Amino acid sequence: MIDQFKELWSQYIFTPETGKVSIVLAILSIAGMWLLFRKAGKGGWRSLIPVLNIYTLVQIADRGWKVILFFIPLVGAVYYIIFSVRLARAFGKGGLFALGLMICPPLFMLILGFGKADYRR
Repeated sequence: MIDQFKELWSQYIFTPETGKVSIVLAILSIAGMWLLFRKAGKGGWRSLIPVLNIYTLVQIADRGWKVILFFIPLVGAVYYIIFSVRLARAFGKGGLFALGLMICPPLFMLILGFGKADYRR
């Protein structure tokens, strides 16, 4: 059973193709956050540091101390919805855009970063 799991894992999950896709998504996420942070008056370099980038996103959308809510089970899931709505509103976007931020954050952060949306805080 364990051998079958290892074979499945190595053949379908860790392949060169999925590794390339992961790298591309990581680069797009960093680029989107970099531009988003610059629009909000924060340093774009903050997108490169793992916990600091989440803290900065929460600062932009809400109050920075609320980043703690992400680390509490179930509360984090509920706060993620609230956070997405507030981040969309901070850039003048509506509920459907917030839904997009929840489903595919890298793409919608790129849209916020490259788009004409201005930070409204």
